[in-house]
Amino acid sequence: MRKRYELMRVLSVNVGRVSPLMVGGRQVTSAIGKQAAPNAVGVHSLGLEGDEQADPTVHGGLAKAVYAYPAEHFAFWQTVRAQAKVAAWDAPVPPGLLGENLTIEGLTEDRLWIGDRLVLPGCALAVSEPRFPCAKFAAVMGFSQAGKLMAQSGFCGAYLGVLVPGQVQAGDPIRLEPGPREVNLRELFKAKLSRRA
Repeated sequence: MRKRYELMRVLSVNVGRVSPLMVGGRQVTSAIGKQAAPNAVGVHSLGLEGDEQADPTVHGGLAKAVYAYPAEHFAFWQTVRAQAKVAAWDAPVPPGLLGENLTIEGLTEDRLWIGDRLVLPGCALAVSEPRFPCAKFAAVMGFSQAGKLMAQSGFCGAYLGVLVPGQVQAGDPIRLEPGPREVNLRELFKAKLSRRA
């Protein structure tokens, strides 16, 4: 019998360029809209080749070079988008919609700890912190309560630093090497949100 998390892999590698985005009735710039890359993508200390960040104070940098999000949560987001009557709500959530660079399988937030290493065939990444929702996230999800639902669910995804540059592509297996295991990603997300409230 197979274990639930036996298969850990990259389902999609997603990159995006800075472009205009309507948020709360005003136009801002954002690179949250990511598209799946058809081939292998270079991984550098500050992120993926061909990917941009509009506001490096909150996205990007050495600790937040890559954002990974579990595909296991896509059904949840499809359901809540349907309840909010978002346009095209009946379509599956596409990789990159949540702004993630890596759509992953088999590694949800409860299984990740700060300092864990994700070793792939062409690079190595380290879990650095959870992602916190913002107004841009709600805008691309299509309803104002998206950030609140991310906070309630704990479905935040993980920011990753680059330990070993190289390349990544869809289908890459992921080997999880445990770090110190002192701070769980989901627990840190919930703790920081409670301090902000």
